[in-house]
Amino acid sequence: MRNIINPKNLFTVPNAITLIRLLLIPLFIWLYLDKEAYVAAFLVYLTAGLLDLLDGIIARRYNMVSDFGKLFDPIVDKLTQIAIFFCLLSKFPNMLILLIVLVIKEIITGVIHLLAINKTNVVDSAEWPGKITSLSLNVTAMIHILWGGIPADVSNIIIGICIGFMLLSFTYYGICNLRKLL
Repeated sequence: MRNIINPKNLFTVPNAITLIRLLLIPLFIWLYLDKEAYVAAFLVYLTAGLLDLLDGIIARRYNMVSDFGKLFDPIVDKLTQIAIFFCLLSKFPNMLILLIVLVIKEIITGVIHLLAINKTNVVDSAEWPGKITSLSLNVTAMIHILWGGIPADVSNIIIGICIGFMLLSFTYYGICNLRKLL
């Protein structure tokens, strides 16, 4: 595998913004679980989402897309999602299934993706199934953060739809990366 981590790839504005997003995770956890400041936690989550958009725009517009950034950004996305759904478990036990599917999907997809990178020396960017899944996860999280009294049936439907998108993404990326390996 070629050198993905080198100073030229590391020290960019988009990667610095992604690092800020990583540092917002403990703040969200503290606000949501310890302080039960749900609106403030939501604002931290929203800020992280806007920063995610900003780092992508800057990376593309100013030609700062790097292989490191293509790996670091989605890792921070997944860590954020896992932390948020872990926090949501405190109020919504039905999030456990979503969280388990998310973690298993990301571990398997991540390992296969790293093997594909090792074989091809190509770090791919996210494609439409991953973007739809991220949108679905974000909408699910936002609804549950802001609507603490959501009826269980509505919550279960939203979680089910989200899991469906995750499984679609898992299948798509699995096929793409397995083709690269074979």
